[in-house]
Amino acid sequence: MQAVILAGGKGTRLRPLTASLPKPLVPLGDVPIIEVVLRQLRHYGFREVIVSTGHLGELIEAYCGDGRRWGLKLRYVHEDKPLSTAGALKLVSGLDRQFLTINGDVLTTLDFRKLWDFHRESKATATLGVCERKTVVSFGVIGLDGSGKLQSYIEKPSYRYLVSMGINVFDRRALHFIKKNEFLGIPELVRRLRSAGEPVSGYKSNAEWLDIGRPEDYEIAQEIFASQRKRSRYLRG
Repeated sequence: MQAVILAGGKGTRLRPLTASLPKPLVPLGDVPIIEVVLRQLRHYGFREVIVSTGHLGELIEAYCGDGRRWGLKLRYVHEDKPLSTAGALKLVSGLDRQFLTINGDVLTTLDFRKLWDFHRESKATATLGVCERKTVVSFGVIGLDGSGKLQSYIEKPSYRYLVSMGINVFDRRALHFIKKNEFLGIPELVRRLRSAGEPVSGYKSNAEWLDIGRPEDYEIAQEIFASQRKRSRYLRG
């Protein structure tokens, strides 16, 4: 099985940490996030990984090398100009019929193999890994009608919704919807696929998931990795 780690972003939300480090090398305890991702991919049966780099990409290559120490075959593509998450896929040669993509700043307990198998069974062009998030509004939320009369008053309501985990499986035909050297994100690619009538699925999971690019999630991740017991859920293989 084959995976692409999308590691070309500048990590602006994590500055000043990312002023001298690419986001995938930001440490969780004593382990860079990209090493956690690589170990997880190996654990779930992936053998070839392509890393798409941009900002400070040479540091990622220097750290990860050929992947041999994790039992992986690593190769790299480099964005000379920012192409975003989907545009970068057009640079990759030799993609298999199905391949997994994962953002280089994701920390999760998702079983990548179950996502992969779900995609193959669904026969979709793209399958998005999704999980549930809850947001609590810290105010009393008011509903008014057109004349200003009170219709509802809910104190500190909470809302649940599904979010993209930044982990997807694509069929190679999705690449036909990306132009060469086009700046295109995966959300825009998914909308193109749906507009063209291509089947797109979502794999819902109860896995833990953090977006390390968000400072608040990064703080939580650091707390997890300060505990050997908790971090063992993520460090596999």
